Amino acid sequence: MTGGLVRGVTRRGLHTWRGIPYAAPPVGSLRFRAPRPVVPWAGVRDASEFGPVSMQSRNGNFIGASRSTPMDEDCLTINVIRPASDTDGLPVMVFIHGGAYSVGSSAEYPKNGETLVREGGVIYVSFNYRLGALGYLDFTRYSTPERPIESNLGLRDQVAALAWVRDNIAAFGGDPANVTLFGESAGGNAVTTLMAVPAAHGLFARAIAQSAPPNAVYLPEMAAVWADEFVELLAENIDTDGVENTSDDTAGQILVDAAAVELIDAAVTLTLRTPDAHPGTIVMSPVIDGDFLPERPLDAFKEGRVARAPLIIGTNDREGSLFTGRLDILATTPKRIRAIFGRTKKKPRKAIKAEYPELPAKRPAADFGGDYAFWYPTVKVAERHSRFMPVHFYRFDIAPRLVHLAGFDATHGLDLYAIFDRMDGWFGRTMTILGGRRTFTAAGKRMRAFWLAFARDGSVDESVWPRYDETERLTLIFDETDRVESDPRASKRLAWQEFVPHV
Repeated sequence: MTGGLVRGVTRRGLHTWRGIPYAAPPVGSLRFRAPRPVVPWAGVRDASEFGPVSMQSRNGNFIGASRSTPMDEDCLTINVIRPASDTDGLPVMVFIHGGAYSVGSSAEYPKNGETLVREGGVIYVSFNYRLGALGYLDFTRYSTPERPIESNLGLRDQVAALAWVRDNIAAFGGDPANVTLFGESAGGNAVTTLMAVPAAHGLFARAIAQSAPPNAVYLPEMAAVWADEFVELLAENIDTDGVENTSDDTAGQILVDAAAVELIDAAVTLTLRTPDAHPGTIVMSPVIDGDFLPERPLDAFKEGRVARAPLIIGTNDREGSLFTGRLDILATTPKRIRAIFGRTKKKPRKAIKAEYPELPAKRPAADFGGDYAFWYPTVKVAERHSRFMPVHFYRFDIAPRLVHLAGFDATHGLDLYAIFDRMDGWFGRTMTILGGRRTFTAAGKRMRAFWLAFARDGSVDESVWPRYDETERLTLIFDETDRVESDPRASKRLAWQEFVPHV
């Protein structure tokens, strides 16, 4: 195996390996550089514990790693779970965690994947990748021959992890030719983006994107603005004289010399102010660099230049309802909504407003922001990819009674509790304190059955879940009783179709 031998643990009928390096530590001179090959180790490496999580804020606008969780720039590790059997050639499911490319890790829910492995006989793989300023801001304008800086570092980490799976998963009993890539939220964005990354083609056979914001990928001009704003904030935080009028070389040196915690603090500030400074954008996102990511993924989907992989894709019923308070990075305030509408003509603006009565009141504003970021771009991915490959589209509608009463309904991230069978945890139990546990758990089991059949051989029972196309737009609704609808939200889709300027 690449790097050396590892020793995992066996418990509850599962073999588990954790914290295996899949690339060299991106520290020192390798900060802001593309991942390098694994540094080999001698003997047998203990693989019983998760590796440190990517550097992230514990007190930012998103909930970061707990205070007891080790964090380090040396975070590029991967985890493997498989059934405790001698079977080889097993299907592989590789999960990319979410967290707005700012927080999260493969250790966030330690039991993630175990139910999928038990029910489906698959191998489950998860990994950490660089987040925030270390992974998702484009500082290439400050690159010099003596101190090179590369783009899309978190995205490159993900490709390196997939390459590790290709090269090593057979040693764990997996089939490197039968890999399903799936992810949620930022992880869903990673899936749709990786489909447009040439270096990732051939590293997975099929894909599942849950609650992806597919348009959170930006031109280098926008990324350069964020880089400048970040460096100014960083200079203020570390008590320099500022870098507004200094050379790019000086700015680059500040980035290289700054402590990781200083980078995190500046990233939190930038993330908090970006929704108002640049409404409708998500600052920590991939950049269209013309090389590693040559074009906007939605353009690549339109022209059939993405990986020719079957796709399951969908969103939750009310994605935007979660994004309130410090979590609110969407276009949900009157000022942000006005800015979004300022990008379109009067007729489509009027049509969209008619779909959100009483906008900008709280509930329609949350739905507007969620649809703008998640639902409508996801529809565009589905319809465009369906011209070339099989696509199955879903909407996740089920939520426990307490979640409905709290006004969230089937909000962003709720599907993770279904697909990963998390309802035995304290939060899962709290959500169902007023009932709905049995029906929610049953919906999760049905959902997993689809995911697992797809991962085994790409099959979907089309008598239950027909393919999606641009004519009928058949969509599976996961609810107390699942159903198929043709073009749900048709009027809303047609209104948005005349609006979104870059899809």
